[in-house]
Amino acid sequence: MPATISLINLKGGVGKTSLTVALAEFMALEHGLKVLVIDLDPQTNATVSLMNEHEWKKQNIKGQTIVQLFRDRLYDMQIFSPREAIVHSVSNIGGGIEGLDLLPSSLDLIDIQDELIKIPSRGIFSRRPISILGETLCEEINRYDIVLIDCPPNLGLITQNGLMLSQYYLIPVIPDVLSTYGIPQIVARINRLKTETGVQVEPLGVVINNYRIKNPMHPNQVRLLQLNAEKIGYNRVFSTIIPQNARSANAMDYSLAVKNLKGKYDNGGPYKRYKQLTEEVLSIVIS
Repeated sequence: MPATISLINLKGGVGKTSLTVALAEFMALEHGLKVLVIDLDPQTNATVSLMNEHEWKKQNIKGQTIVQLFRDRLYDMQIFSPREAIVHSVSNIGGGIEGLDLLPSSLDLIDIQDELIKIPSRGIFSRRPISILGETLCEEINRYDIVLIDCPPNLGLITQNGLMLSQYYLIPVIPDVLSTYGIPQIVARINRLKTETGVQVEPLGVVINNYRIKNPMHPNQVRLLQLNAEKIGYNRVFSTIIPQNARSANAMDYSLAVKNLKGKYDNGGPYKRYKQLTEEVLSIVIS
């Protein structure tokens, strides 16, 4: 089984997707790992950051994006194929990174996410519609060393499907009140999911993103997060802090072709931080 990590925060705009993409690219290029990114977010930001938009639309029309995986179970169809849906060698680095694959999302996911509760239970394992993702991908994910799941900013059934497939969850935050307010709720809800289902998913920790040293709130909030890690139950705050950087937004633009990681993430800036964070994460999840 691969080490599978869901990235989650109840607030949008905290850099969850940029962190998912960066970790995936560094794990594949710097460490030679075979990595799968699963984009569960209807906003599709991870998808359009890693693959050509025209090719993505073709995938969606053919029914080979994440929305069809759920449609098949909802409407008793058999269109989605994991092998056809997974796009290989994605990224705008060097024309694509060998060993980095993507299961793309779809904007259409917005239209069906509230309907998933209607999915009937099937078989001895399908007690609720929260195991669909794992049941569908159980064979394919074994081809990978790491699976990173970019979850939507909520704790609904789609996010729960990601968590049911995961061994870990990671919480990216901007160190301000709004971005960290929902952390206790995330931890409590996932603990409840564990109790109800028996899933073994553990907190990997909190990652500080978009840090601004000139903002007096940020250092104070980091200290509070560090002090409360054990009390609230998110385990740790990673020592690597990702600073706010003007080039970070550009790094998510697939149309800007680059030759290597330094070209994409800026040598001396977030490049070194992402490299360090990747090593911190791997030291925990890869034995």
